[in-house]
Amino acid sequence: MQYLLLIYIDPTLIQDLPADEYDRVMRGCIQHADKLEAEGTLVLSQRLEPVNQARTLRTRDAQARITDGPFAETRELLAGFNLINAPNHEEAMRIAQQFPWSRYGSIEVRPVEDMNVERERVGA
Repeated sequence: MQYLLLIYIDPTLIQDLPADEYDRVMRGCIQHADKLEAEGTLVLSQRLEPVNQARTLRTRDAQARITDGPFAETRELLAGFNLINAPNHEEAMRIAQQFPWSRYGSIEVRPVEDMNVERERVGA
């Protein structure tokens, strides 16, 4: 089963880190991700561009509305994600705990649905 680890950060906590400490944390995170990828656990990992590059699309009553930035009203911002393979939710949580980012925000662990099952169900 696949799980998406959504990495949310509090930008003020990251900004307060000295540059060399941030680099140390990031280096360790990248090395850990490389190890998980070599094991076949990590499928994909990406960091997102800053929120000032984001746009949000909402369509209501056939009217599309695009707004600048993320739509969620929160202090934490979605900063990146890891797509992992894990046999169950408990193991996915254990893997998430190995990443440092929950100290600077949170990590949402969400199961990923198999779109091929949905594709077959709807006849697409």
